[in-house]
Amino acid sequence: MAFELNPEFAQDVEKHFNTLQIHAGLAPDPVTGSAALPIYASAAFEFKDAADGAGKFALTVPGNVYGRLTNTTTDSVAARLAAIEGAAGAVAVASGHAAEILALTNLVGAGDEIVASDSLYGGTWNIFLHTLGDLGVKTTFVENNDIDAFVAATTPKTKLWYVETIGNPLVDVADVPAIVEAANSLPSPVPVFVDNTFATPYIYRPADDGAAVVIESLTKWINGHGNTLGGAVIDTGKFDWKQDPDKWSTLAKPDPSYHGLVFADAAPAAPFSTRVLANKLRDFGPTLSPYAAQLIGIGIEDLSLRVQRHSDNALAVAKFLEANPKVTWVRYAGLENDPSHDTAKRLFHHDAYGGALVFGVKGGREAGLKVVDNVKLFTHLANVGDAKSLIIHPASTTHSQLTAEQLQEAHLSEDLIRLSVGIEDVDDIIADLDQAIAKA
Repeated sequence: MAFELNPEFAQDVEKHFNTLQIHAGLAPDPVTGSAALPIYASAAFEFKDAADGAGKFALTVPGNVYGRLTNTTTDSVAARLAAIEGAAGAVAVASGHAAEILALTNLVGAGDEIVASDSLYGGTWNIFLHTLGDLGVKTTFVENNDIDAFVAATTPKTKLWYVETIGNPLVDVADVPAIVEAANSLPSPVPVFVDNTFATPYIYRPADDGAAVVIESLTKWINGHGNTLGGAVIDTGKFDWKQDPDKWSTLAKPDPSYHGLVFADAAPAAPFSTRVLANKLRDFGPTLSPYAAQLIGIGIEDLSLRVQRHSDNALAVAKFLEANPKVTWVRYAGLENDPSHDTAKRLFHHDAYGGALVFGVKGGREAGLKVVDNVKLFTHLANVGDAKSLIIHPASTTHSQLTAEQLQEAHLSEDLIRLSVGIEDVDDIIADLDQAIAKA
């Protein structure tokens, strides 16, 4: 079952997602009674007849055409993601970075502008500064949660605001409701894009507070086992793209690559994700394989159990670090004295604050590197969200492409150590950190 563009889909979204839920294992198939998620290992799909093929290529008939665009396994996972995010539609793609690129280029082009929080993953900084910069898109970075700065940086050319729910690696929390309210209060409202990777929909759903588009790196906690890459563009259905057709022309005006079809009319429930699928995924091609999709689908099934355990363990680790005399500072929103605690307490669910935290030790950068070199239970690699505990020194790895000035702008100190706290026994996790810090 593919995302549809025909009028029947526009009028009956509930039926559409009920069908996808059957494939996704969220409801039993009325024919087979099965709730399993099979792998459809198909590069292309057979047409019933000439009219069926022509209709599918014209986007007037729903269904699979070619594996670069749609696949029943992959679409089923996308439906699960839309459901748990409380959104209107979703597209699952090959990685979190692919999701960012498709979502951003679905809206912006040469001459356009973006206003972004300065608390972002280093790779995302790189996308804004260089990849989009090379395409003629200007990004202005402002202090996270500085509403006045977001507003002041916005011009008639600004197409979107961009934040991370929990910043990577500073783990500060964006006040998404306040940011969305400010964006909607502009003379010409702009959509707010939220990267929700570090929170996951178990802890927070940006759609509930009016975010227009949600980005998820499925590689991280949603999959949760470090065994495949994936990303998702999630269309909340909360932004009116037709309020200014000239500004949102890619969605509200005829698309020449589809014979003048207007996505906001053809798929009014989820025009943004539908165009990502039909246009951007078609042309850029970062397809999520059905094999990877099935692994991600399995991860979704135990998401709530894992994220709660990650969060509980991370809070215990943060409290241990806070009391350790060799630790100079700790950032984790679950700590009552953390600058983001009040915001997180107000927004987050289940008394959970995520599985990532950062800290520094006496001795600065060199001592921090010694901690990384001396852990035994933690794995040193460039990922977060695995079931196992992970550690890294961002200034020398994940954010090493930033200059010293850019590191300072991103509030990323040279001594910062990032932990992705796993679901192992928390006493073992703390014991490992204790001995590594002692050696530093």
